[in-house]
Amino acid sequence: MEIKKLNIIISLGFVAIIGILIAQLLWTRQAYNLEDKKFDQKVNLALLEVVEKLSGDKTSFTENPIQNISNDYYVVNINNDFHPAVLEHYLKTEFNRFQINTNYVYALYNCHSDRMIYGKYISTHQESSNNKVIQFPKHKNLVYYFSIRFPDKATYLISSLRFWYILTFALIIILLVYVYSIYTIIQQKKFSELQKDFINNMTHEFKTPLSSILLASEALTKQDLVKENPKLKTYTSIITDQSYKLNNHIEKILNIARNDASGLSLKLQRIVLYPFITEIADSMKQKNENLTIRVEIEDTATIIADEFHFTNIVYNILDNAVKYCDTQPEILISSFKDSKGLYLQFKDNGIGIPSKNIPHIFDKFYRITTKKSDEVTGFGLGLFYVKKVVQQHNWKISVENNPDKGITITLFSPF
Repeated sequence: MEIKKLNIIISLGFVAIIGILIAQLLWTRQAYNLEDKKFDQKVNLALLEVVEKLSGDKTSFTENPIQNISNDYYVVNINNDFHPAVLEHYLKTEFNRFQINTNYVYALYNCHSDRMIYGKYISTHQESSNNKVIQFPKHKNLVYYFSIRFPDKATYLISSLRFWYILTFALIIILLVYVYSIYTIIQQKKFSELQKDFINNMTHEFKTPLSSILLASEALTKQDLVKENPKLKTYTSIITDQSYKLNNHIEKILNIARNDASGLSLKLQRIVLYPFITEIADSMKQKNENLTIRVEIEDTATIIADEFHFTNIVYNILDNAVKYCDTQPEILISSFKDSKGLYLQFKDNGIGIPSKNIPHIFDKFYRITTKKSDEVTGFGLGLFYVKKVVQQHNWKISVENNPDKGITITLFSPF
C-alpha cells in the first residue's frame, strides 16, 4: 500500500474515533446533568412529603419550605414540632418510595438559639429496626427546621451512569489500541523498507563481482593450459560451481524481497505431473550421482500451478532432501487422490527434524542448529519461499517424520 493512501486511512480512522469519543463524552456529561436534575427533583418531592406529614398541612406555607443551599445540601422549614425519630422514620419511608438509595446526614436546629440539637448519619447498608416505637411528643412554643446533606451524591450519580462510563472507558481503550497499532504498523513498515533496501543493495553489490568471477572462470576453463592440467581443471570447476551456487542464493533472496514487496505474480496452467516431476528428478540426478529418485505418479495426474514457481518448489524440496542426508540419498515421490483433492508426497531418508522444530521450519531465515546444518550452506529461505508459493496457490503443505528415517513433505491441492 502506498504511503499516501496509508496516511489518509490512518487520519480518517483517527478522526472518526476521536469524533466518536468526543460525542460519547458529551452524551455522558449530558446524561450526568439530567441524572443530577432528576435526583434533585426526587429529593424535593420526597422532602415535601416529609414536610406535609410533619406539619399536617403543606398549604400553610406561603413559600417553598425547601431551600437548596448547595448541590448536595438542603434546608427544610417546619411549622410544627416533631421528634427526631419521627423525622427519621418519614425520611426513610419517602426516600425508599422515591428510590433515593444513597447515604445522607440530617440535623435538627432550634431557630431561637440557632444550635443543632440532634444529628445522625443514615447509611443505606444499615438494617432498620421494625419493632421501634415511634412517639409524638408535644413541644409547645418551639419552631424547628432540619437540614439534610448527601455526602455521596456524586458517587451515587456516577454509579447510576455505570453503563455510560464503561462505554466511554471502552472507547478510550479502543483509541489507545488503535494508536498503538498504527504506531506498530508504521514502525514495521519502516523496518520492512530498511530491510528491503539493505537486501537490494547487498545483492547488487554481490552480483557485480560475482558476474566478473563467473566470466573469468568460464574463460579460464577454455584455456588449453587448464584443459591439459587435471588439477587446474578441478579447481576451475569448483570456482564455477560455487559461483553458480552463490548466484542462486542471491537470486533467491532477490525473489523473496521482491515478492514481499509486491506479491507473487502467478501464471496458472494445467501441468501433467509425471513428466514434469521426472524431468526435474533427472536434472537433480545429473548433479548428484549417488542420488536415487523413484517417481510413483499416475500418468493422468495433473495440477493447476505456475510452472516457474512449482518447479522451484519441487527443486527446493529435493535439494533439501539431498543436503540433509548423511547416507546415500533416496527419495520417493508419489501422489494419490481423495474426494477433497490431490496429494503430492516427497519421502526421503535424511536426518529428520526434531518434532519441536517442525512448526518453525517455514519461518524466514530459520535454520535448525545441528552438525549437518553447520556443514550445509544456506540462509533459511528455501522452505520459506516454498510456503509462500503454496499459500499463493491456496494449497497446503505439511511435514512429518517417518517412522524409520527421514521426513515426508506433503503438498495438498484441493479440487
